Amino acid sequence: MPIVDLQHLRILIANERRDRLDVLAQVVIGLGHDVIAREIYVKEVGTVTAREHPDVALVGLGSSSEHALELISEIVREASCPVIAILHADDPAYVREAAKRGVFAYIIDGTPDELQGAIDITLQRFAEYQSLQGAFGRRALIEQAKGILMERHAISANAAFERLRDHSQRNGRKLSDVAAAVVESHLLLLPT
Repeated sequence: MPIVDLQHLRILIANERRDRLDVLAQVVIGLGHDVIAREIYVKEVGTVTAREHPDVALVGLGSSSEHALELISEIVREASCPVIAILHADDPAYVREAAKRGVFAYIIDGTPDELQGAIDITLQRFAEYQSLQGAFGRRALIEQAKGILMERHAISANAAFERLRDHSQRNGRKLSDVAAAVVESHLLLLPT
């Protein structure tokens, strides 16, 4: 996972209202960040997100909550960055729907300092989320490798784990790398 410079972020902003996009862009620039894209249309935001790889995406609630939710869905589908919803008034139903679609935070017409605080907290939580996702993935890979060793050698789960761990330590490789090698080699050796 790349290290993000919290002082100078690449931010995508999306809103169906151009006037609000321009205001938010000025706030973001005033905080010292780059606005890498300003998007209004749902059909374009996914492509721009995939191409630009923003550090954070800010999605404003314009005239239509459904339009904003579609923007969020497209960004989340294409991005490896967190999304923050920007609201101009409290709207619990919209916040619930936005959360279901993957936003990490929301802010209601805050000051630039409050927006920066929301960005900082969101990036920290997103890093923790990615770390946890990676840990779950590594755990699943290790479990899969254990299953392969158990079947192949008719051994217990503990014995399979010990084999993985011993091989990892003897060869100075990460346990997850050894597990990945077992799974990959197993797939190559399966009958076609």
